[in-house]
Amino acid sequence: MPTDEFSELRRGFEEAGLSEAEADEDPVGLFGRWYQEAQDSGIVLPEAFSVSTVSDGRPSSRMVLMRGFDERGLVFFTDYLSDKGSDIASNPSVAALFPWVPISRQIRVEGTAEKVSDSESDDYFGSRPRGSQVAARASSQSEAIENREALIAKVNEIEAEFDGADVSRPGNWGGYRIGLSRFEFWQGRADRLHDRIAFERTETGGWNRVRLSP
Repeated sequence: MPTDEFSELRRGFEEAGLSEAEADEDPVGLFGRWYQEAQDSGIVLPEAFSVSTVSDGRPSSRMVLMRGFDERGLVFFTDYLSDKGSDIASNPSVAALFPWVPISRQIRVEGTAEKVSDSESDDYFGSRPRGSQVAARASSQSEAIENREALIAKVNEIEAEFDGADVSRPGNWGGYRIGLSRFEFWQGRADRLHDRIAFERTETGGWNRVRLSP
């Protein structure tokens, strides 16, 4: 979408704002509607989000892709032995951020990450392009390597190993589901008087909604 069209689209969202009536009492439903609108707007990779972890008091953020979302949480896949996997193993509390800048929106999600079932990881791994499957086996994510040539050599080794056969999912690769304990929906408005509506999970499983000052 051309920049001037995105500018017009942004102004439309800013003028509409985010009211309590639109937010309703269901952040999961609101997330779904906003995600659909982000897709419809033409944003590239609206499923991309930053996931932040903390290990030994040090925060770390990186971009991943959402591969599932429902009332149980949002799902992404990675190497369990990566830095993010190691962080989650020591501290499963994580934060996610969807930065939909072209439409002046962002969504923050906080919760506890846990591994999805092996069958869910198997199903998703089987749906990936073969090249991505080979890469998952060839790469020891986050580990230092000598050079790119060494990585390509490992790819060639894996391709030879599985020549004429399906590539199986490595045991150290799979999904995490971030449980939903907090949402914040941010809608940009004129004069920096932004709309911010947050939802906190209650002990009974419901949600408390509050408007935050911009």
